[in-house]
Amino acid sequence: MSLARLAALLADPTRAAFCTALLDGRAWTAGELARHAGVAPSTASEHLSRLIGGGLLAEERQGRHRYVRLAGPEVATLIEDLSSFTPPAGTPGGPPAAGPPAPRSLRESTRLSAEARARTCYDHLAGRLGVTVGDAVLARGLVTEEDGPTLTALGRAWLTELGAELPPRAGRAGARPVVRTCLDWTERRNHLGGAFGALLCRTALDRSWVERIGSGRALRVTPDGERALRELLGVEPLPA
Repeated sequence: MSLARLAALLADPTRAAFCTALLDGRAWTAGELARHAGVAPSTASEHLSRLIGGGLLAEERQGRHRYVRLAGPEVATLIEDLSSFTPPAGTPGGPPAAGPPAPRSLRESTRLSAEARARTCYDHLAGRLGVTVGDAVLARGLVTEEDGPTLTALGRAWLTELGAELPPRAGRAGARPVVRTCLDWTERRNHLGGAFGALLCRTALDRSWVERIGSGRALRVTPDGERALRELLGVEPLPA
């Protein structure tokens, strides 16, 4: 796909809203996305067809239901990276110096605050939680950035002790990298993606260290999660 065509696909606010919602890593129905973006089902269907045709979304059908998801982690990385280029408040082309546009409702304000604290970025941890975990992993020598982000021997041993296993093909040619840094659009600092970041997120969810808040991307660290993060990585409870 040409750069111009890709830019055109994501330039539409409705299509951009669909892609951002799908960063939660799950499949959504066309109706759910239509309600999320506040558009008619027929409008949503037209936009989804364009995103599928452009290779950004993948489609699954179950009976009468049409489900869509991001086409893969590389698309999620693209969407999150583009989000990080949103001009900060007070810069030319960005929101006014007083800050970003005010949330339209208390519900939206609560959601945005929760997502900034802890959320999923497709299939890895993001927000303040993701950045904090990434810092702890680096500080403990589980990952090094000396020659690009790399999982160290100490990090592999740590995963073995944790009882977590990377996909066999991780890091091989044509496969997902073991570790990748991802610029967090709310914190403006890196969190960890790649197969390692996905494994940490999946382990945290499977072991109920974090739990989803409602049906969106926001996460909540559970009491068990606070203990696990403190014991495994020296991470204290996140500030509010």
